[in-house]
Amino acid sequence: MSPAGGVRLGIDVGTSVVKAVAFDSDGGALAVGGCPLELTHDGGGVTGAVEQDLEQVLTRLGEVVHGVVAEAGVTPELIALTGQGDGCWVTDAEYRTVRPALSWLDGRAAGLLDEWTASGVAEQIYRVNGSALFPGAPAPLLAWLDRHEPAVLDRAETAGYCKDAVFGRLTRVRATDPSDSSMPFGDGTGTGYSDEVLSLTGLTHRRELLAPIVGPVPVAELTDAGAQLLGLPAGLPVSSGPFDFPACGFGGGLSGVGDALLIVGTTLGCLVHVDRLHTSGEPAGFHVATGVPDRWLRAMPAMVGTASLDWLLRTLGLGVGAVQEALGSSPPGARGVAVLPYLATAGERAPFVDPRASGQLTGVRMTTDRHDLVRAMCEGLAFAARHCFEAAGRPAPSSPDQAVGRMVVCGGGTRSRAWMSVFADVLGVPLELARTPEVGARGAVLVAAGARGIELDTAAWTAPDAVVEPDPRQHERYEDGYRRYLAQLAAARPLWSDPRPAELTTISGAAG
Repeated sequence: MSPAGGVRLGIDVGTSVVKAVAFDSDGGALAVGGCPLELTHDGGGVTGAVEQDLEQVLTRLGEVVHGVVAEAGVTPELIALTGQGDGCWVTDAEYRTVRPALSWLDGRAAGLLDEWTASGVAEQIYRVNGSALFPGAPAPLLAWLDRHEPAVLDRAETAGYCKDAVFGRLTRVRATDPSDSSMPFGDGTGTGYSDEVLSLTGLTHRRELLAPIVGPVPVAELTDAGAQLLGLPAGLPVSSGPFDFPACGFGGGLSGVGDALLIVGTTLGCLVHVDRLHTSGEPAGFHVATGVPDRWLRAMPAMVGTASLDWLLRTLGLGVGAVQEALGSSPPGARGVAVLPYLATAGERAPFVDPRASGQLTGVRMTTDRHDLVRAMCEGLAFAARHCFEAAGRPAPSSPDQAVGRMVVCGGGTRSRAWMSVFADVLGVPLELARTPEVGARGAVLVAAGARGIELDTAAWTAPDAVVEPDPRQHERYEDGYRRYLAQLAAARPLWSDPRPAELTTISGAAG
């Protein structure tokens, strides 16, 4: 096969799946493929450890690319990488793993983060770069390794990110892009690391492990070894970044200040395009540099999402098809049933940070049926998304005709049009369903093309598949529901620190 003009290969190295898409010159998908990836839990007897093997990632990546290129029948002229953010991928000078990668799901550094929170370090970092920390963020993970496995870091060349580890192996170039580097070590400019943050985290002596920042994204050539892995010609240009959240933003067509992206996936990703850092208020979420001066994506990556709905469906013995049925059977408001959907075992990280956050189900009566429970969960997740957007500085419009910027939505939840209508009604804006497939890989290709000076019709590449309009009458009804949601949340938060009343704690202690 010879290179085909206008065909670009987008690759998304996710947490559980690596995917690839061959896009034609108009953004259509010639071929799509994916392969599962594995996570190791509590490896080495470390509680909370969640690790990933770079070698397996690369092997599966090669298999996927071989299959997609064979199906497309052409050789791409460009390879664009995106992938999971956060975590800590420790590699040597040959871009081989020094130890298994620490996933963003890893919780081993929770105790260390508690120390930083109590001492004020976590808040000080947020005031520098607008990024709240959680256990799977690079700073606490790297600090944990520095405390417990310093010899590992002594042997390492880089402690970085997933896509950059893959990029280094394919090109032998050590670099990262502004999106990953802007948090948590960023200096607030989007182009550099902060001496203050490194000092606050006790990692000044490990600064050399942070890869050079190249904007808008690093681009290098595929080496002979990389070519052999992917089954493609050496010399093809390869880009690295942005990571998956901002890549979805670009793939969805976010461009103007105020434009927003809602990712309805395992977790809820709520991003707003802003023109300055917001470092005041309660630390939550993070700011992602876009590679464009004075342009950021303010992200509220809630831990809740389709995983909470999946839990409820499993508990009720229902399949995913029950969502459409429930939303057609139970009326808006779910006959008085309401849900706080904070079911993640790690608590919540946006629009507030509380590792002890938990769910709540109220308003249940003998007349409540399972359809009401499912609708209540769908509505609760929509309320959580609205809360995230408001915390990110994008409130719902006060009237249906108020201009607030585009709202693009992607993720597995978009397969339920009825649920998308609930989101549209709660948020009070039209929802543009992002062009499929693989919005993140699409965004990576658009950014890579721009970095290479390739002109693409971005509007055509990101034209939505459909638009879901809000119902003004339902939006008004959900205004009351959202106010009750916030009141329930305010009442529940003090209980999370110790879910048992003081009297029960005393009685329990005495009984013991």
